[in-house]
Amino acid sequence: MSAPRPSPFHPDDPETYARWRDWKLQVAPTNIGDLIVEVDDPRRLKPREFDALLERCRKANMVLYAGKTGTDPDPEIPLSLARHFGLAGPDRNWLADDTGLTSLTVRNDGIRQHYIPYTNRAINWHTDGYYNPPDRQIHALLLHVVQRAASGGENALLDHEIAYILLREQNPDYIRALMAPNALTIPARIADGKVARREETGPVFRITPEGHLHMRYTIRVNNVIWADDALTRDAVAALEAILNSDTPYILRGLLEPGMGLVSNNVLHDRAAFTDDATHKRHFYRARYYQRLAGTGLEQIS
Repeated sequence: MSAPRPSPFHPDDPETYARWRDWKLQVAPTNIGDLIVEVDDPRRLKPREFDALLERCRKANMVLYAGKTGTDPDPEIPLSLARHFGLAGPDRNWLADDTGLTSLTVRNDGIRQHYIPYTNRAINWHTDGYYNPPDRQIHALLLHVVQRAASGGENALLDHEIAYILLREQNPDYIRALMAPNALTIPARIADGKVARREETGPVFRITPEGHLHMRYTIRVNNVIWADDALTRDAVAALEAILNSDTPYILRGLLEPGMGLVSNNVLHDRAAFTDDATHKRHFYRARYYQRLAGTGLEQIS
């Protein structure tokens, strides 16, 4: 068996980690305005616009774009932007649109009304696709705003690599516990007495074959099973404390129509919101199995 590729995320490689940590903390944004790039039309990015987007993704695993498309509902806006980053074949979850995008808006009837993303309720910290099987893990997440709510609906964002640093600095054994293959289990989803989605067990933090860090996480309490040992319980509590802290690395803001997020599936949440007749919150969500092209360790080292 070949040796693992050098990676700052290996808990037993403190020297590589320390060099990368120092760089990461130096470039990580602590003001949400530092993430924003103004673009004319995300469907037709100019080279300088793409370069500015990519630069922020390399530093923070995410960028916020502010386009001029306003409330235009064209699904090609996020789909074209994704192709600029080498993303193809969005995750077509069972509630997705025909385009592969998911339209996140309040639904008062049908099956969607029973799922929190289609309500106006708050959604706590998570990465997308934490219930997906290993061969369909989500590595890139895009959000595009068609319309915001009348009030509320702010998002909080945290680079999962920063969460890793903050946790590892407390206790490297927390990282080892959350890398265990049985760290987090999502029970099966049962519909009409049948298994609609099987139980999924796996790590929270995983190092990909390319040496990147992937995170699979939800802060939810119900329908989540954590490994039953003291170290894992302590690690989960420490991570939750970070997410509920006032660390400057948590970035909060309200996205306006024409804006969006491009990310390597960073941690995020959503505040509760209220719609009215002219402001009915509508986001497009696109999930991909690939990481954003050009954001690998070889591009930032």
